[in-house]
Amino acid sequence: MMKRDAVQSLYCISLKTGGYQMQKRTIRIGIDVGGTFTHAVAIQQPENEVIAHAVTPTTHLSKASVSEGIIKVFKDIIEQTGASNAEINFVAHSTTQATNALLEGDVAKVGIVGMGKGLDGIKAKSDTQVKSLELSQGKLLDTSHRYINSGSKMFNEDEISIVLEELKNENCEVIVVSEAFGVDDTTNEALVVKAACEKGLPATASHEISQLYGLKVRTRTAVINASILPKMTTTALLTEKSIKDSGITSPLMIMRSDGGVMDLPQMKKRPILTMLSGPAAGIAAALMYAKISDGIFLEVGGTSTDISAIKNGKAMIKSANVGGHLTYLKTLDSRTVGVGGGSMVRMHNNKVLEVGPRSAHIAGLGYLAFSQPNELIDLKPKLIRPMPSDPNDYLIVENKAGKQFAVTLTDASIVLGMTAEGDYAYANKETVDHVFCELAKAYNTTAKNLAKDILDQAIAKVRPVVEDLLYEYNIDAELVSLVGGGGGATAVVNWLGKSMQMKHIIAEKAEVISAIGAAMAMLRDCIERTVLEPTEQEIVAIRKEAIGRLEAMGAQSSTIEVQVEVDNAKNILRAIATGAFHMNKDALDKKVLSEDEILASAIKAFKSEADRVTAVAKTKGLTVFQNHEKIKKFFGLMTKNKITYRILDDSGVVKLQLNKGAYMQTCANGEIPEFIQSESIYNDVGMIIPEIFMLYKSRVVDFSTILDYKQVMELIRIELDGLEEDEPIVLLAHPRNS
Repeated sequence: MMKRDAVQSLYCISLKTGGYQMQKRTIRIGIDVGGTFTHAVAIQQPENEVIAHAVTPTTHLSKASVSEGIIKVFKDIIEQTGASNAEINFVAHSTTQATNALLEGDVAKVGIVGMGKGLDGIKAKSDTQVKSLELSQGKLLDTSHRYINSGSKMFNEDEISIVLEELKNENCEVIVVSEAFGVDDTTNEALVVKAACEKGLPATASHEISQLYGLKVRTRTAVINASILPKMTTTALLTEKSIKDSGITSPLMIMRSDGGVMDLPQMKKRPILTMLSGPAAGIAAALMYAKISDGIFLEVGGTSTDISAIKNGKAMIKSANVGGHLTYLKTLDSRTVGVGGGSMVRMHNNKVLEVGPRSAHIAGLGYLAFSQPNELIDLKPKLIRPMPSDPNDYLIVENKAGKQFAVTLTDASIVLGMTAEGDYAYANKETVDHVFCELAKAYNTTAKNLAKDILDQAIAKVRPVVEDLLYEYNIDAELVSLVGGGGGATAVVNWLGKSMQMKHIIAEKAEVISAIGAAMAMLRDCIERTVLEPTEQEIVAIRKEAIGRLEAMGAQSSTIEVQVEVDNAKNILRAIATGAFHMNKDALDKKVLSEDEILASAIKAFKSEADRVTAVAKTKGLTVFQNHEKIKKFFGLMTKNKITYRILDDSGVVKLQLNKGAYMQTCANGEIPEFIQSESIYNDVGMIIPEIFMLYKSRVVDFSTILDYKQVMELIRIELDGLEEDEPIVLLAHPRNS
C-alpha cells in the first residue's frame, strides 16, 4: 500500500453542520500470531476502515521467539500508513505462545508453597501438593512442594526464607503460593510472594488467579500459570520495548482467551489467560467488526478449523482443561477440527476416503490453485505418504520433472464454485478444472463429482461440531448464521451452509479477521467468587471491583459495562466487565440511521415483507421490532400466528434476536415485577421465571442465566440505579428452554 501524503497522514476531512472540520484520525493496530503466519492490520477510526495489512512467517525458532515477527509486522504497518506516534492509540496482539509452551512442555519448574491452619491444614497440605503434571505425551511440568503451618507461632519471614531457598536449590524457577481460604484473607499469600520476589524468584499467589473456593483446582491453575510466566514475560517485555522505542506511548495490550484484552501488568500476573487467544481474536472480530449477534463462527486456516458459538451477542465460555487437568481458567469454547483450506485428500478404491488431517503446508507441497499453470502439464495421479507417520494414500499429482502438487480442499472448492472470483483463495480456475478432469478419468468419475465427494468428506468432520454447539447452548438454528473467517473460509463454510440449509456469510477481510479482532477488542476482566445466595451488597461489591480493575487498565469510565451472573448450581457469583481504552468520542460514535433506514435493516434481518414488520417499543438507543407471520398447518386447513423479535441499535445493527416471547415498554420506575411475574410459570416446583432481557439507552442487559426471581430483581435495581425515573425501559421475556 502506498504512503498517504503528509496532510492525509494527520487528518481526515469530514463534513459537519454545513462546513468542513479537520478531524484527527486515530489508528488501532492489531497483530495475530498464528501457527504459520503473523498478520497485522491498521484500523483507522472513526471510520473503522482497514488501511494496511502486513504479514510475515511466525518466528517460533527465533532467539526473541514470536516477538521478532510481531515487531516486524508492526514496523511494516507504521511504514505503510505513514502514521505519526500520536495517531496510534491502541496496539494489541494475540499469541499462541502460552498454548504452544504447554503443548511442547517448554515450561519452568514450579516450587509450591502450600499453607493452612489447624485441622484445615491437613487437607491443605494434600490439596496443594500438585505433583508433576503431564501436559502432553512425554511432556511434563515438574514441581517441588513445601508446606508451612501459617497458624503456627513459628510462621515468620525466617521460616518463609528457608523454604524458598530449599525450592530454589531444587532448581525451581518460579513460585506458587496457595493457602486454604486464601481468597478470604490474602495477607499470608502476599507475604510469601513478596519474599520470593526479593530473592529474584517470580511468584504467583493462587488468589490472583482465581477467587473461587476449591484449593486443589485453584493451586493447579496457579501452577500452570506460573510455569509459563518467565517465558511469556520475557517475550512481552521485548515486544513492549520495541514499540516504546518506536515512540508509541500507548501501552501494549494482549488478547485474553475470552475475547478481551488486558495490559502488560495483568498479563505478567496471569499469562495463562492468553491461552487460545488466537481463536478468541477471531470471535472478537465477529462480534465487533462483522456485527454478528447469533452465529457459529468458523475460522478456517490452512490445516484446521476453529469453531465457536455466539449467542445474544456473547461468545460462549467454558472452563479450560490442560493436559486432562481441570482448571479455573475461563476460555472461549473453541473446538478444533483437522480440516482446512490446505487439507489433502485420501483415496481408497477409487473413492474419497477422508480429507485431512495432513495439510499441504505441513507436507511442503503447493496447492494446484497456487502453482504455476505451466508446471501443471502432463500430470499423473499418485498416492504418497506425506510424513513418516501418515498412511500412504494421500492423493497428489506429479509432472514429468518429478515435481509434486497436493490436491487440496481449496482446489475442490474452486471446481464447484464455492470459492469464486474475488475470494481470497481463488486462483487459476481453468487450470484446476483441467487437472480435476484428468483426475476424474483416472478414478472413473466426473470432475464435479470428485470435487463434491471431497467437500462432503470435509464437512462430515465439521458438521457434527456445529450441531453439538447448537444443541449444547440451546441456540435457535433459525436465528443463526454460519460465519466464515480465515483464508480458507470459502472452502468450508459455503458448502457447509448449503448442506445444512443454513444462512452463511464470509466475513469481510476474512483472511485477516483475527488481526482485526485484536485491533478492535475491548478491555475485559472477569471476577468469580464462591457465594451462597448472594445479597445485593455482595453483588454491588463485585460489580464495583470489576469496574475498578478496568479503570486501572485505562478504560474510559463511560464505556465500562458489567454483566453480573449468578450460577446457583455451583454457588458462583460472577462479574464480567468490558470497556474501551482511551477511545475518543468520535471513534465511539456510530453513524445514526433514520427510522426508515433502521426499519429497512429490521426487514432484512427478519428476511420478511415490509407489511409484517412493526416497531413496537423503543429506548434512547434501541428499537424493538416485531414480525407477524401466519404458519399453515394440517395441509393448510389451519393457521398459526408466529411472532418473532429483533432488537436493533440506531446504527441498524442487530443486538438481540428472539423467536418467541413477550415485551413491555415501561420506564425505570415502571411495573417491572408485575411483568416478570405474569410471564413466569408456576408449578409444584415453584416459580419458574423466563429468560429476561432489559433494554435501556443503547444497552442490552442479559439476565437469561438467572433462575431466581429475587436475584433478578436485585440485579435490575442495581442496573437502574442512578437513572431518571422516566428513562424509557423495555423488558423482554423469552420462554426458558424453548
